Amino acid sequence: MGIVTPTNKEVLGFKGLHLYHSGVSNCAMRVRMTLEEKKLAWTSHHLDITKKEHVTAEYFGINPNGVVPTLVHDGVVIIESDDIIDYIDQTFPESPLRPESSEDLDEMYWWMKSAGAIHVKAVKTYIYYHKMQGKMKQSDQQRQAYEKLQTNKELVEFHNASSKGFSVADAKEAEQTLDHFFEKANTRLTHQDWLVGEQFTLADITWVPLHFTLSGVGYNFAQFPAVQAWANKLHARESFAKAILQWCPIF
Repeated sequence: MGIVTPTNKEVLGFKGLHLYHSGVSNCAMRVRMTLEEKKLAWTSHHLDITKKEHVTAEYFGINPNGVVPTLVHDGVVIIESDDIIDYIDQTFPESPLRPESSEDLDEMYWWMKSAGAIHVKAVKTYIYYHKMQGKMKQSDQQRQAYEKLQTNKELVEFHNASSKGFSVADAKEAEQTLDHFFEKANTRLTHQDWLVGEQFTLADITWVPLHFTLSGVGYNFAQFPAVQAWANKLHARESFAKAILQWCPIF
């Protein structure tokens, strides 16, 4: 469940819930939203990823991928947002955010894992192309410093690609992947209120930050009216305001 052993031993003494996060990270948004849905108290450790505050030996000692979010609960370190929100829901089961049937539970996990699977190749690539293109250049010294810390091959490749800039073909491939999943969601949401069954679940929490951040860079959700209606409904939740808008009012 995403539990890692940190080399930065400082966090082992943390009591309660501590979240390393960034306001603009859609992965962090879903963790904050889960915490707010559960009405849980948590301690914020905010990192400005636009200033590369997460690219330090200290933080890589907590999260070996050097990305946000990271949850520390009574000294236990959990990484990967889908694992974190699943951990929160199982550890604090009051007001459950999961369906009861095994079939619906499998469907919920499918949506969660799918979001993770397309995060770098589709979501980040599309966002960086449309918002960050030309702004992520780095010196050889900066690149070498990052590669000294980073052992995740996919993240190294993305980091280098974002520095050079993505091509039109890269952006188009990312868009096609996003279209595929949002078309599937639109079909589902045409006939029901939530992504899974008749209940608001972690699947909805996983995907609504993608709608928020992609909307901010011009992705065309007009082609998916049921997804847009679903998102509008989620925008009215108190957890959305506290977890997303208060931390990232304008993407």
